[in-house]
Amino acid sequence: MTALSINLNKIALIRNSRDTEYPSVVLHAVRCITAGAHGITVHPRPDQRHIRADDCYELASLLDVEFNIEGNPFAPACKSDRRYVSDYPGFMEIIRLTRPAQCTLVPDTDSQLTSDHGFDLRKDGDRLAPIIAELKSLGVRVSLFMDPDPAQIRLAKDIGADRIELYTGPYAESFGSLHQDSVLKQFIAASDVAAEVGLGLNAGHDLNLHNLFLFKNSVHKLLEVSIGHAFTVDAIELGIDNCIKSYLNCLR
Repeated sequence: MTALSINLNKIALIRNSRDTEYPSVVLHAVRCITAGAHGITVHPRPDQRHIRADDCYELASLLDVEFNIEGNPFAPACKSDRRYVSDYPGFMEIIRLTRPAQCTLVPDTDSQLTSDHGFDLRKDGDRLAPIIAELKSLGVRVSLFMDPDPAQIRLAKDIGADRIELYTGPYAESFGSLHQDSVLKQFIAASDVAAEVGLGLNAGHDLNLHNLFLFKNSVHKLLEVSIGHAFTVDAIELGIDNCIKSYLNCLR
């Protein structure tokens, strides 16, 4: 069965809208795991606008399921400009201190509202290779956030990645339109290349209860999906337990 990892960024975003620890990111993680989620994903950005470095430390000390931390490996340390929020130590330092089961490297910047493209490994491959080597030396599985580009996926294998996470925004945008089938074929082809070169396959971004079933049953050897925004919205309507069950049903 394809694993379901719940991204808690939006829970943290709600918390950060007030000077409070409510809602608790940790308690929501526990609730999701109890309901059947296979893992937890967080994405600590330098501006700490949702998940904070301290959240990563607390989750790493408590979780007994797969913990996936995603983010830009080139993000440096910086001072926090908010009261009660600790400084950002740099993405790689967070990983060194937490050693999650999986680290998903993403080429995002603070100016982006959300992640919206995969790596260009022709440009960043040489910089990423030593980072990947360090992560693997720490016992951390490495996944690269990628577009469904076969040539780029082959490069991901060449620089040492264990998995790729396909950026599924274009698929979600095309879902239900005349372009759906042609876009989906790109992702199927990408999954075939990943399998051919020996890369594990994850996927994430804008997957939801409407489009997940088709994607999961079309691409090949999908190991894991990460879902956060849609999950948070659906949980408001369905409740966390029923929401988790609904997503698991899509993945069976």
